[in-house]
Amino acid sequence: MKKEELGKILRIEEKRQEILALEKEMQDPNFWQNKSAQEKAERYSQLKNIVDKFDFATTKELKELEKEALFSGPYDAYPAIISLSAGTGGVDACDCAQMLERMYLKFAEKMGFRTTLLYRLTNEEAGIKQAVYQIKGKNAFGWLQSEHGVHRIVRISPFNAQGLRQTSFVLVEVIPEIPEPKIDIDNKDLKIETFRASGHGGQHVNTTDSAVRITHLPTGITVSCQNERSQIQNREEALKILKSRLLLLKEEEHKQKLQQIKGKTQASWGRQIRSYVFDPYQLVKDHRTNLETRQIEKILNGDLEKFALSFLKWKNKTVK
Repeated sequence: MKKEELGKILRIEEKRQEILALEKEMQDPNFWQNKSAQEKAERYSQLKNIVDKFDFATTKELKELEKEALFSGPYDAYPAIISLSAGTGGVDACDCAQMLERMYLKFAEKMGFRTTLLYRLTNEEAGIKQAVYQIKGKNAFGWLQSEHGVHRIVRISPFNAQGLRQTSFVLVEVIPEIPEPKIDIDNKDLKIETFRASGHGGQHVNTTDSAVRITHLPTGITVSCQNERSQIQNREEALKILKSRLLLLKEEEHKQKLQQIKGKTQASWGRQIRSYVFDPYQLVKDHRTNLETRQIEKILNGDLEKFALSFLKWKNKTVK
């Protein structure tokens, strides 16, 4: 690929302008008093690294930049908010949701990402009904966007005394956490509820009703947060995530149906993006790219890089 073409794909000139804008902000004596100062400083470092690589690249470095070009989406560099919800399959689906939760935490660990639990609802018998994480690191959303959709798991259920094969579904939603989403929300469109945080991730605040759930009434989008110590902090975090989701909805509603964007996709048969088959054979298959592997244990231990890169290549082709 020619350097000029690569520069367009990487949006090098746009990155130069963003670098200049960030440098101007960082020169302000009060910059580090801003809540988003650390995120902006990390963003500046990432942009500078890419532009410097491009400016002084040799042939070998250009090949590395071609891989970097896969992460050229407008939100790829941002932190990711990943939400897992057990779908069809009862307690088995809840157990599978926890299995995928572990997979993503393992992947984040391998990539050197930082994870923060925002909300977690366990199932009484086993597994989780829902879990929401913030994941930060280089191109976190870019790496994780391939996971957005319904995941189908086929296995001999450990909760079935007859040892029958069970098909379960888990809905995984991945959105970028945009630092300052430019979108206005009318307060009358919000239903704000507080509740007592409990369990893993909420132990330090379980004596007060500090957890917050915000529902955007026009779309039905619901965001919950229990990570912070105060109700005000949880409300701010939940509102920021809600604004990010609404901004994406506004940008993409002309491309997809509203049901798919606002998180109402039904986690059931026929809508899966990926299948994990344990029995009668072992196979993990992505139904968009057709990439598959029989090394199911490696995948469940967080070996997701091939699936992520394959998806990005497929996405770039379909966009074109």
